Amino acid sequence: MIPGGQPNMQQLLQQAQKMQQDLAAAQQELAETPVEGSAGGGLVKATVTGSGELQSLVIDPKAIDPEAGSAEETAETIADLVLAAVRDANASAQQLQQQKLGPLAQGLGGGGIPGLPF
Repeated sequence: MIPGGQPNMQQLLQQAQKMQQDLAAAQQELAETPVEGSAGGGLVKATVTGSGELQSLVIDPKAIDPEAGSAEETAETIADLVLAAVRDANASAQQLQQQKLGPLAQGLGGGGIPGLPF
């Protein structure tokens, strides 16, 4: 603040630019950070980026039990496990987003930024 109670516009612009750079760096880090989720005791594992993009899906051959029922039932079970593993990975990615982006949002006035999950 300069005398007279007026904010220093140059200083405010510099702070806003630094916050924007910090946010971009955090988003880049999220995009490069793998986060894993699993289901069925590890029979299905999904890996997403910290920003939620599905990167890989691994299905353990033990998940396919030919004696467990019909092919239709087995396929349905595997689909359920895949869905659960992806949801688990996405939940972990959201937690990571909160950790990385939450402090930046607070610095911008306490959150409520459109497009961000907090």
